[in-house]
Amino acid sequence: MNSDAWITVCIVGFLFFSLLKNLAPPDLLFLSATTILAILGIISPQEAFVGFSNSGMLAVAALFVVVAGLRETGILDLIGHHVLGQTRSERSALLRLSGVVLPLSAFLNNTPIVAMFVPIVIDWSRRHRIAPSRLLIPLSYLAILGGTCTLIGTSTNLVINGLMLESGLSGMSLFEIGKIGVPYACIGIAYLFFAGHVLLPERLELLEQLSECQREYLVEMEVQSGCRLIAQTIEQGGLRQLPGLFLIEIDRRGKILSPAGPEQILEAGDHLIFTGIVSSIIELEKIPHLIPIADPDYEISPRKQRRRPLCEAVISATSPLVGKSICEADFRATYGAAIVAVHRAGKRIEQKIGDISLQAGDTLLLQTPLHFLRAYRHDPAFYLISDVNDWRPIRADRAWIAALLFFILMGLMISGVMPVVLSTMLTAVLMVLLGCLSTGDARRSIEWQVLITIAAAFGVGTALQNSGAATEIASAFVSSTQAWGPIAALGVIYLLGSILTELITNNAAAVLLFPFCLETARLYDASPLPFLIALILSASASFMTPIGYQTTLMVYGPGGYRFSDFIRIGTPLNLLLWITAVILVPWIWPF
Repeated sequence: MNSDAWITVCIVGFLFFSLLKNLAPPDLLFLSATTILAILGIISPQEAFVGFSNSGMLAVAALFVVVAGLRETGILDLIGHHVLGQTRSERSALLRLSGVVLPLSAFLNNTPIVAMFVPIVIDWSRRHRIAPSRLLIPLSYLAILGGTCTLIGTSTNLVINGLMLESGLSGMSLFEIGKIGVPYACIGIAYLFFAGHVLLPERLELLEQLSECQREYLVEMEVQSGCRLIAQTIEQGGLRQLPGLFLIEIDRRGKILSPAGPEQILEAGDHLIFTGIVSSIIELEKIPHLIPIADPDYEISPRKQRRRPLCEAVISATSPLVGKSICEADFRATYGAAIVAVHRAGKRIEQKIGDISLQAGDTLLLQTPLHFLRAYRHDPAFYLISDVNDWRPIRADRAWIAALLFFILMGLMISGVMPVVLSTMLTAVLMVLLGCLSTGDARRSIEWQVLITIAAAFGVGTALQNSGAATEIASAFVSSTQAWGPIAALGVIYLLGSILTELITNNAAAVLLFPFCLETARLYDASPLPFLIALILSASASFMTPIGYQTTLMVYGPGGYRFSDFIRIGTPLNLLLWITAVILVPWIWPF
């Protein structure tokens, strides 16, 4: 290798060492490596930062906004309830995800699928006190495995098929790769079900670690006509899975049902009395037609709710509210606010909220006008007033628009009427323009660390190609198998494709190794198809690092993973699938 190749290999090696040891955030490390390679002249400034205009990276950015629109309108909560709502254990959740994610990713780009399911999995994990890290890596792996089942499952499949046509070979049919892709998916599911259960890390989120010390409020909710909880048991409705929430009793037209057992069926008009932490009360409010009734002035219109945030206020000893019930306090007339729930320090209030006489030190959860915090921050009636930071109203009135836009996006991606980046950008813009989320929420929804890491990785991949390092390594691997026959060559091509995919993008690895597949087939006087199928599988199946594929980068941060987690979990899976490919590919597509 020349000097540029050695320098590139050293920089990439230090990059991986730094990632492995968590010396700095991934986006900073990749950006630093790309900048150094550009300063040394191994890549041009344009090549260093071309990833920031890459259509794939921009599509991912737009998809963050699309998914935020689905979340803000309650679509994700609805999907999560149907996909994972009745699931109780980690393994049954994995099987449920397999039944949905695999077929979807076989026909759709797997990036939006993972983007859509990440918040669903996190929400389900919080409800069931299971670390999201137990399911987010499997979510990414399932999407990758689904992509190996059809020709349109991943862009890599289409790239290699296009190269085959350009080289005068017959292209592949839609389901041809599924002959090996379906067994691949089954083996992957079995691995995650049995071995993954042991190898997956358990990383608790900070919110979960702090939830035990949060204050408990008393809140009374009414099941209105049209609520999805009607005719469901408490268990089926998911009311026993919210962390830090306890259903004290049910008031059914004056008849008190206490204690409320998990098999109790809910009816329209039921008043549910809960005690729980703020985050769980917010989750309750996301259920359409389940509303707080402590204060008759509570605003239930989704459009008006967006202008009435939640605040917490502590009643002072000199407050005129002391000794009054909630009705007598007439909060709407005095402060323009409505009481949602009440907390009394050191005690769990076990009575109907309307019967409470307010005391000094009580904390009120309030639905307030936008100016409330500014207007009453120094009012002697309160010791303290603060915003509820994680409060976000569901835009239920825009749910049908968000769902329609998402289906249009899927249709555009399947039909190929316009490029994926244009389809996703159009959908993201319409999500904001049609009121599915605000401009500020759209900006905040974008995971900038993920995007910078993806964009900067293109520069590192280009350096490996420009310096000749990738070509030299590939040539050495392939030439070493000539004495062992075509099966050994196929095995090395698969192994090399798998390694290169972890270093550079999957499409770049496929393009780089394509000529080696053709040359190897010529040397052995064999059909190039089995070698190309092995290349497709190896370039698509990236499990060993979080940087080899977009979906693994997308779960890297939310799961609280370390770089070593992917090596520990993905390496055995890669080896297992490598053995499967070496056995099945020559049998299905003979040399």
